Amino acid sequence: MLRSLRQLFKEKPAPRRLASVPAGERYYVIGDVHGRLDLFDALIEAIEADDASAPAAQSTVVLLGDLIDRGPNSSGVIDRARAWTKTRTVRFIAGNHEEMFLESFDDKEMLRHFIKHGGRETILSYGIKRKRYNELTIKELQGELAQLVPAKHRKFLSSFEDMIVAGDYVFVHAGINPKRPVEDQKPSDLRWIRERFLKHTEPFSHVVIHGHTIFDTVEATDHRIGIDTGAFRSGRLTALVLEGTSRRTIQAVETDSVIAIDKTDLA
Repeated sequence: MLRSLRQLFKEKPAPRRLASVPAGERYYVIGDVHGRLDLFDALIEAIEADDASAPAAQSTVVLLGDLIDRGPNSSGVIDRARAWTKTRTVRFIAGNHEEMFLESFDDKEMLRHFIKHGGRETILSYGIKRKRYNELTIKELQGELAQLVPAKHRKFLSSFEDMIVAGDYVFVHAGINPKRPVEDQKPSDLRWIRERFLKHTEPFSHVVIHGHTIFDTVEATDHRIGIDTGAFRSGRLTALVLEGTSRRTIQAVETDSVIAIDKTDLA
């Protein structure tokens, strides 16, 4: 009886505070582009229109890495991303594909690994003829790569950040090591981690916004939001919009060679 009364009058826990970005700020966080310049162009146009029609705010675009590989126009994506920084505050997270690409200039084994994971499409996007590409040895290809890729592209990719914190959110490429605090993460985990992060069910210090792992739709849990919707194969490129405690998405979606914009509020 006493136990029942204690349970009846037990103080209810306070409701969990909703995660938010700082007041007056708006974030457009873009998942893995993977060489899909067509979708990237459409999404940029949609973001610019969205920001222009929204109340005034300090707006920042964040790309979560893997701008390159697998899709047909990685070099074009890099050019477009660089150009966007001239008119908009855009920040970039380093993905595992940028890491592989940069290391390929000096490490032949990494170049082999890079090619197996979509690097072939990136190299071809720099204008080398397919016949010429197929004739080259790895050593010859590595030498050719240094001539094909502009120094400004390598410098740009080398400037990418490991993580960005915005209020109650942290933006990373792959995820975080659940056993380490946010401020003590290793770059290798931020760019490559998968199962240890995805299977972790307890809250982190921040809500983690990440790409790297493909989901058919945006995967939102209490402690992480995955926004890699597999643009290179699904034709769906996602931007997560964060403002105050609100969350919504803007997606560029290709259907039957036509790209449309889809907007959705997240619960």
